[in-house]
Amino acid sequence: MGEQVLVFDLDDTLYLERDFAASGFRAVDAWLSRHAGVKAFAAHCEAAFAAGHRGRVFDEALAAMGFGYDPKLVAKLVAVYRGHAPTIALAADARSYLERPRTSRRAIITDGPAATQRAKVQALGLEALVDLVIFTDSWGREFWKPHARAFETIEAWAEVGPENLVYIADNPVKDFVTPRRRGWHTVMVAREARVHDMPAPDTAHQAAARITDFGELDDALRSFHAGRAFSG
Repeated sequence: MGEQVLVFDLDDTLYLERDFAASGFRAVDAWLSRHAGVKAFAAHCEAAFAAGHRGRVFDEALAAMGFGYDPKLVAKLVAVYRGHAPTIALAADARSYLERPRTSRRAIITDGPAATQRAKVQALGLEALVDLVIFTDSWGREFWKPHARAFETIEAWAEVGPENLVYIADNPVKDFVTPRRRGWHTVMVAREARVHDMPAPDTAHQAAARITDFGELDDALRSFHAGRAFSG
């Protein structure tokens, strides 16, 4: 087996997505305070987020504060949220792993609005820690995972066989089915505080290995090299 090329997801793999959400809620809170005199909006957003209203946080928060449905206002709040400069940090285990001397090439594949994801990568200092970042949204929403284009792009860039490629991610609904089909190794990072905590819909969507933090990643990689199953 040759060089292993490590390819990472971003959200809830290298940092906690809920930290970005909290940062965005603070930015929206500040905007509303300046432009409408509305106070304590972030707390209502946090409550809606915690209750699972991930796609309707601002609607729910405004309703909880007694505001009627206002799609133009919600669209503005979404734009502020997506466009803010986030205050986020790499998970401690991910930072420790990525700051070690490199023994392999590293890349990132991430979905989500491209400008937002670029701001996250910049805030996390990842340009200095990986060799390539693929923002699937730069091609269009239809190319988000599980579309194969990002994985094909990695294969062309890496110039190694699929048995030397490892995708490390968190969401079994979309992250692993395509690289598995293409012969990659796959590792699920099951962080306790992750947002998307749901089971794989079937065995084809499961990762080959499961870890809870990057302290277990080297053991998983060695298990692939040895042809063994691994579950941290």
